[in-house]
Amino acid sequence: MKTLVTGGAGFIGSHLVDCLVDHGDAVTVFDDLSTGTRSNLAQHAQVDTVRLIEGTILDERAVDDLVETHDRVFHLAAAVGVTHILADPLGSMLVNSRGTENVLAACARHRCKVVVASSSEVYGKTDRIPMHEDDDRTLGSTVAQRWSYATAKALDEHLALAYAARGLRTAIVRYFNIYGPRMDPGGYASVMANFLRQATAGVALTVYGDGKQARCFTYIDDCVAGTMLAMETAAAEGQVINIGNRATETSIADLARMVVEASGSSSRIVFESYEAHFGPGFEDTRRRVPSSDRATELLGWTASVGLADGLRRTLESWPTRVA
Repeated sequence: MKTLVTGGAGFIGSHLVDCLVDHGDAVTVFDDLSTGTRSNLAQHAQVDTVRLIEGTILDERAVDDLVETHDRVFHLAAAVGVTHILADPLGSMLVNSRGTENVLAACARHRCKVVVASSSEVYGKTDRIPMHEDDDRTLGSTVAQRWSYATAKALDEHLALAYAARGLRTAIVRYFNIYGPRMDPGGYASVMANFLRQATAGVALTVYGDGKQARCFTYIDDCVAGTMLAMETAAAEGQVINIGNRATETSIADLARMVVEASGSSSRIVFESYEAHFGPGFEDTRRRVPSSDRATELLGWTASVGLADGLRRTLESWPTRVA
């Protein structure tokens, strides 16, 4: 198979590339390297099965030319991370909406199957637990740019499903707090990465709000397995599927304590208001817990890596360690 991975130099994308190479695919990575890095693909530098092309999914012609020469597409390229979204809401919205439109239109023209990576952010601040794929979404005001990412990813899903109604073979996966080796140590999109960076540097771990907000953390190997199954399973076409580990629901304060203990750090845990870091009016979701029923029924997928084990594996590959 000739497989195109947009965003393939990123954290999740590079692990997906590893899996595709193991399956014998010839892989092309298309990435603007804004958050991805060449080093994430360094293990493939001496082989000719992975080709990295630097570029943006906003380049309609480049996207079309690439899709035309491939058998299937995994679309993971996106502007991610609350800090990045707040810093450049317009640029982020264009990449996450117009860029995805370019990918989907090219796949439709060239009859190329595509899996679209979405996010649990789509659910917004709903208090319905667990979150099912067909649930209503609850978002804040458009004045709060924090919700622009959720809106753009929801538009991506609408576009994909609209193309599916016209015959495009596509599936959508909604990721829930993916973590593991190769996370950006800067933590641009991950509370886990932020805590690991702080703990291994011996500085205080910063918890925003009261720390009682909870998330379900999904190890990267489980994420990649679910994404591959979404591509390879005919029943997933035209569907939105949660990829998340419900069994790992953990408060952010408890996660901070787990990271300190697992890393052997002497770091303190401090609490800071959302307003102090993100500015006035910032909103967050108290709990984000997926239903994995659809993934199990359609894909035969369930997450298998627990949080303690996944944290241990992540620390083993982290750039620095606390003695």
